[in-house]
Amino acid sequence: MAQRETIVLANGCFWCTEAVFQRLRGVERVTSGYADSKVPNPSYEQVCSGRTGAAEATEIVYDPSVISLDKLLDIFWHMHDPTTLNRQGNDIGTQYRSAIYYTSEEQRQIAEASKAALAKAGTYKNPIVTEITPFSNFYSAEDYHQDYYNNHSSQGYCRYIIEPKVQKLLKEYRNEVKVG
Repeated sequence: MAQRETIVLANGCFWCTEAVFQRLRGVERVTSGYADSKVPNPSYEQVCSGRTGAAEATEIVYDPSVISLDKLLDIFWHMHDPTTLNRQGNDIGTQYRSAIYYTSEEQRQIAEASKAALAKAGTYKNPIVTEITPFSNFYSAEDYHQDYYNNHSSQGYCRYIIEPKVQKLLKEYRNEVKVG
């Protein structure tokens, strides 16, 4: 059996991140939740208060023999704006920060190199503010947050915010998308 790895990524609303990464070949599980919290097992309401220090994040379990961390990070960078501090679109607050929570020295090195390459490429006019931080904790969000897009695709937020990100994935990364 192939080795599985886990990375935790925060890039705004976890519904959007979950919907994108669930569609990738080699990604076996995506869980929406809260990373880097000062409070054990925080609720959504606590995280929204800004007092927990937690970020909305997704825990991604993947098979590196099918999809590399480099590819996951490439998709991560291009599915949000890593130059906005504590904000993605209309979602504002520290819980919407951009962050990579690495679980090994190898992941840290890959994340740092990926961020440096993106900065050097000049893709963004403003500096990249994404934190690259050692993993400390991750708590699963409430059940109603899991599989949100798949369960509520006709809802307005899903149609107007998440769907364009999914379509961008399908267009730009079609070789990495699961079939069926």
